[in-house]
Amino acid sequence: MFKEIKFTDKAIKQINNLLSKKSPGSFFRIAIKGGGCSGFQYEFTFDNEISNDDLNYEKILIDKTSADLLKGSEVDYVSELIGDQFKISNPQSKSSCGCGVSFSI
Repeated sequence: MFKEIKFTDKAIKQINNLLSKKSPGSFFRIAIKGGGCSGFQYEFTFDNEISNDDLNYEKILIDKTSADLLKGSEVDYVSELIGDQFKISNPQSKSSCGCGVSFSI
């Protein structure tokens, strides 16, 4: 499934950097949750446990439902005027809010 979600070198480098500051056994989790001004929003958190429906790639966890909504996406880490952040280019997204955190499908 992860072959359908691309991670840029900058994103992988930042994820590894963040994980290096966490306790051993920590994972970086990407999820899609309901909410935000457009209906769905991306959530980036840390987790210490893998669930049965999680996909795991190099200490990155994505639950199966979120992975289905992320098919074809690219995860990047960008520096912009509003600050440094993870940015997901999702071809399934029909529209997004101005800040790019929430989107609709």
